[in-house]
Amino acid sequence: MYAMYMDHNLIKHELRKIGLAQELTSHFMRHSICHTLKIRNIPFSVLLELEKLQTGNNAAIYLYRDSDDSACAIISGTESELISAADVIKTFGDDSARLGETIERTINRATRIARTGIQLGKNLYTVGEKTLVMGILNVTPDSFSDGGKFDRIELALAQAYQMAEDGADIIDIGGESTRPGYEKEKRVTAKDELNRVMPIIEALKKESSFKLPLSIDTYKAETAERALEAGVEMLNDVWGFKEDSEIAGVAARYKVPVCLMHNRRNTDYQDLISDIINELKESIDLAHNAGVADKHIIIDPGIGFGKNYQQNLDVMLHLREFKDMGYPLLLGTSRKSIVGKTLNLPVDERIEGTAATIAYGISAGADIVRVHDVKQMKRVAEMTDAMVRR
Repeated sequence: MYAMYMDHNLIKHELRKIGLAQELTSHFMRHSICHTLKIRNIPFSVLLELEKLQTGNNAAIYLYRDSDDSACAIISGTESELISAADVIKTFGDDSARLGETIERTINRATRIARTGIQLGKNLYTVGEKTLVMGILNVTPDSFSDGGKFDRIELALAQAYQMAEDGADIIDIGGESTRPGYEKEKRVTAKDELNRVMPIIEALKKESSFKLPLSIDTYKAETAERALEAGVEMLNDVWGFKEDSEIAGVAARYKVPVCLMHNRRNTDYQDLISDIINELKESIDLAHNAGVADKHIIIDPGIGFGKNYQQNLDVMLHLREFKDMGYPLLLGTSRKSIVGKTLNLPVDERIEGTAATIAYGISAGADIVRVHDVKQMKRVAEMTDAMVRR
């Protein structure tokens, strides 16, 4: 059984799809000012018990069949109404108890997100208050869209200040290209990576006029250690702590927010979304086992990494399910092939397509967007926030 948290748009879509009568739709929408869940793969034995809750319970419940041997439920109510319903469901039997626990976990995750803050140095950002814009600063000779543009310190410094002026909230500094196919090439050593990133990190940290927090984009423990020691406030690991066994311990020692991105070396999934969620949970477990505080974890479903074109589109469609894992969600679609292949455009003509993914991503729950074109995407984020974060 699996529960998915639904916002107003998803609620309306689901109710229209199953042909719910107008009066029942209105009933659900009144309750949806609080919480609405869609619960899938419910055994019929549990379904019979759930029918008892359709009368006499403050939560609104609608049940319907989705296959020959299972059913779905849409349930709406306040947090206390849903927790109360879950307590009742748990008394019906073993299968029902699992359903009740699933409802409780989903509600607890959703409400925990609303109370979470991301501490970046001296800055505390309340999750859900506004979308944070992370500017990409690749000090590499071979990144897919800006390789060689900022691989000299004076160019990198100028770009960092420009992104700050354009409205970035965080600057993400990377010293190794992770363009498509990079994992098949000779990897950049930690020494070379440090030679690229440390001069710009140290220069920015010495500048009293530069106030933005920095993130280090690396999967190497040695690079992470040096960068965090120099004052970098965040760690962004494109391998979700799975490539270097020491990096989680580094993150735990420095007590900084960490972004755990989903990545893998093939695109052979049994069930795309479930597999990605389970693999992200493995990264979260690695973080927890090393001592990383739960409040410091951010997740990224990894658009463009270990996924083909259609899989990337499917991940975008299901962003809400990653958000429902209970952690702030980072989205990185800037100039990527999901845009290029859709619009048949080269890297330097993908601003509009990127903007569409950013706006959609924010409406689906993204808290941080990682972008190259800060000025334009900051405007997109602010406009979308005005509509979806009221």
